[in-house]
Amino acid sequence: MSDIIRVLIADDEAIIRAGLRMLVNSQPDLNVVAEAVDGEAAVRLARDTEPDVVLMDIRMPTLDGIAATRRITVLGPKVIVLTTYDLDENLYLAMRAGASGFMLKTSAPEDLLHGIRVVARGDALLEPLIVRRLLDEYTRKPPPPALRPTNLKMLSARETDVLRLISRGLSNTEIAEQLHVSEGTTKSHVGSILTKLGVRDRLQAVIHAYETGFVQPGDNPT
Repeated sequence: MSDIIRVLIADDEAIIRAGLRMLVNSQPDLNVVAEAVDGEAAVRLARDTEPDVVLMDIRMPTLDGIAATRRITVLGPKVIVLTTYDLDENLYLAMRAGASGFMLKTSAPEDLLHGIRVVARGDALLEPLIVRRLLDEYTRKPPPPALRPTNLKMLSARETDVLRLISRGLSNTEIAEQLHVSEGTTKSHVGSILTKLGVRDRLQAVIHAYETGFVQPGDNPT
């Protein structure tokens, strides 16, 4: 049972919850442990049931998905934000709140299942389309400068290349192809970047890169 990924669903629409529950429970390695109808319930159930991954709707009553994400990630579970709109201006706020991934509710079922597994094993889920929207939002309404100290000077030249490519939403396979290295080497670089920057996953590395000015919208990685 230790290999079973525990999932909490948070959405105020019953039909959405039912569909997600049926999809998740159809997989032998996934199990829905709780369902929440609002953000407050999501936080309470995350504390009580200790899920590995939370599927979080942004727009919910009582406590919205952004505030709930901020409180849940402190408890330990990873959060995948599900949204109907790829232009949702709240996505950037959810990213800064600690979400480990974003997916459209119109995504293919197999993509969502893959995303749950990716996030459960500690990786971030970066769909290029949503990454572009997030960066568009950053460009339009950037956060205050100097939000945190940076350890970017600790990165090697190759690691800086990898970080720029991560910030474009590229996977390890895509990065390896572009830099002409093995996927194993790329994975090693990514792990080193996360350690040096003191961040928990790729998505938080992207935030760090943009908020410190290391990478800016429109940059072309080498």
